[in-house]
Amino acid sequence: MKKRKQKASEPDSVYVLKLLLFVFLGSLWLRIGVNGTDWFIPLPVGFLIGLLLTSHEHFQIDRKIEYAVLVCAMLISFFLPFGLLLSL
Repeated sequence: MKKRKQKASEPDSVYVLKLLLFVFLGSLWLRIGVNGTDWFIPLPVGFLIGLLLTSHEHFQIDRKIEYAVLVCAMLISFFLPFGLLLSL
């Protein structure tokens, strides 16, 4: 008798929630600047956190999609007032 390999799958709702999490993380920036000046240094902290979370993904195809979502969210939120901005 042969044993079948069971494919590990996740529900669609979990996958959509993960994608929404990566959009949120990709849009999270930390802008360090001096008060009273227009000078600041933007740091994509959410993108870095997202990379750490994505590196533990079991499915290779999901990992590639999550990288793409992170990069798109990061670029869009850099140029548009979208996402969460932390200023020091």
